[in-house]
Amino acid sequence: MDRAQFASLFDLTGRVAIVTGGTRGIGRAIAEGFVAAGAKVVVASRKADACAETEAKLVAMGGEALGVPTHLGELEALSPLVALTIKRFGRLDIVVNNAATALTMPLGTFTPDAWAKSYDVNLRGPVFLVQEALPHLQDSPSAAVINVISAGAFLFSAPVAMYAGAKSALMSFTRSMAAAFAADGIRVNALAPGSIDTDMMRANPREAQERMAGASLQGRAASPDEMVGPAVFLASDASSFVTGQVLIADGGLVPH
Repeated sequence: MDRAQFASLFDLTGRVAIVTGGTRGIGRAIAEGFVAAGAKVVVASRKADACAETEAKLVAMGGEALGVPTHLGELEALSPLVALTIKRFGRLDIVVNNAATALTMPLGTFTPDAWAKSYDVNLRGPVFLVQEALPHLQDSPSAAVINVISAGAFLFSAPVAMYAGAKSALMSFTRSMAAAFAADGIRVNALAPGSIDTDMMRANPREAQERMAGASLQGRAASPDEMVGPAVFLASDASSFVTGQVLIADGGLVPH
């Protein structure tokens, strides 16, 4: 290992990434981090104005970017997302399944509608997006999929059982995808954040936010920017021999 080899480990120059939920929170931070690492980034989010604003910010950073309004809960939106990516940049190397909904209900009170909304966005959308992207990932010399799950998948998560269940299922799909696609040179891993200072966390009552922030060994919530390092690691050659794994970035929350 010399300086040139080391410098290339985290270099994403020339690679094209789709980041869902890429206009705020963890997804926005990852999109900015990928641009800083040299990648061309497509951000997907439900709101067109947020996509346009994020695209402009990434371009202002000196990157090449595209914002594509996309609802991950609608399967018919996935093919156009991939098609626009290929039309604009000609390739696809990285898929970050970050979009999520925190919708949940107490156990014993679930409704079919709430269940469908949660699992369509948190599980079905990510799985089918990878399926849609698969032919292009197979053509990439450096394909990587990052499924953003949650530390809640490892905990007693009764208050958010619906959300945690979907994230647990996505973890299982991560491992299955890693096994199924390894022969194609596609690495598939999961990133499991703990308590992160995002709109999703701030939607909780203050007492709940403080409880979540104080539950880890580090006793605080993380900034979304603290997820950039783990994400760049999983997307880059720095993790070239890592697949089918979960990187838990939770400040010491999960005793695992």
